[in-house]
Amino acid sequence: MSVSPTDLDPRAADPAPAGPGRARPGGSGARGPARPAVPRGSALAWGVLGAVAAVLAWWALTAIGGPGNPMLAAVSPLGVPGALASLLSTGVLLQDLLTSTMRLLSGLAIAAVLGIPAGVLIGLHRPTRWATALPVQFVRMISPLSWAPVAVALLGVGSAPVVFLVAAAAVWPVLLGTSAAVAAIDPRLVAVAHTLGAGRAEVLRTVVIPSVRPAVLQSVRLALGIAWVVLVPAEMLGVTSGLGYEILNARDRLAYEEMLVVILVIGLLGTVIDLLARVLLSPRRR
Repeated sequence: MSVSPTDLDPRAADPAPAGPGRARPGGSGARGPARPAVPRGSALAWGVLGAVAAVLAWWALTAIGGPGNPMLAAVSPLGVPGALASLLSTGVLLQDLLTSTMRLLSGLAIAAVLGIPAGVLIGLHRPTRWATALPVQFVRMISPLSWAPVAVALLGVGSAPVVFLVAAAAVWPVLLGTSAAVAAIDPRLVAVAHTLGAGRAEVLRTVVIPSVRPAVLQSVRLALGIAWVVLVPAEMLGVTSGLGYEILNARDRLAYEEMLVVILVIGLLGTVIDLLARVLLSPRRR
C-alpha cells in the first residue's frame, strides 16, 4: 500500500487548466518567455576556461612576486608536475588517499546510522522535538575539532579519533535535515494511511520514508562536504597517515612543492566526491 497526494484530492492527478496567469507547456506565461537552456558543452567549456584563467593568474602571481619572496616562488604551478610525479612514484600519495577516504566514509556512515533514525524519531514525536531542540542546538554549535582532546583521551591515537571527529561534524546535517523533513509531512497522508488500515510500521514504510527520502539524501550530501572539510585538520592531530598528515610532513621537510600538491589533491578529490555524491544520492535514482 502506498499513499500519495492524489489520495487526498483526485484533482491532483489531472493537470490544471492553463489560465491567463499560468504558463502553458512549450509556451510563455505571465512571467514572460522561459529562459533558454544552456547546452551542457557550453557550461563545460566555460568551466575549463575559468580553470585555465585561475592557473594563469596563479602563475603570474608567483612569477611577479617570486623573485622577492622565496616562499611564493616555492608554490609556483611550474613545480607541481615534478612534485606530483615524486609523490606518485613512492606510492605515498595513493596510500594517503585511500586512508583519508576510508576515514571519511566510516565517519559518514556512523553519522547516517545515528542521525537518520534520531531525526525520524524527533520529527514524528512533537514532545521529543521540543525536549531536544535546546540540547541539539547547544551541542552542534561546538566546533567538532574542539572534541579532539576528548577523542584522543577516550579512543587513543590513530584513526579512531579522526573518524569520531568526522562523525561528530556530519551527524548534525543528517539529523536536522531528516527531522525537518519528517515534521513537514502532510498529516493528512498519515491519516489516510491509518484509514486504509495501516499500522505504525506500514505508515513508516509507505508514507514517511518515501516522503523524506529526497531531503535525507540531500542532507547526507551536505554532511559529506562538511565531513571532508573537518577530515583534513583532524588528520593533523596525532596520526601518521592521511592527506592532513602529509601536509604537515611536507612542511616539516621544507618540501613546499609536495605540500602544494597535497593541498591541490584535497581540493580535486573533494570536488570529485561531491560530483559522485550528486549522482549517487540524487532523489531520482531508484
